Amino acid sequence: MIDPKKIEQIARQVHESMPKGLREFGDDVEKKIRQILQAQFNRMDLVNREEFDVQTQVLLRTREKLAMMEQRLAALEEKLAPATKDAE
Repeated sequence: MIDPKKIEQIARQVHESMPKGLREFGDDVEKKIRQILQAQFNRMDLVNREEFDVQTQVLLRTREKLAMMEQRLAALEEKLAPATKDAE
């Protein structure tokens, strides 16, 4: 989720960059801009940096576990391979 303070900052910047005639509508325009930005960001299904970093760490740990399991599987297959050949 996008930080509400960041949305307010963006809305303020958009409001300030508008022509003076439109800016005179005041807070209503800025509130509407803020609502539109929030709705669009929600629709985009964004995550904040903290959530992204947490998921990156989870992915790294999962990859490490997968690599260890692949090594263990290869070792077990090596142990079983001679026994399988002897049985033939």
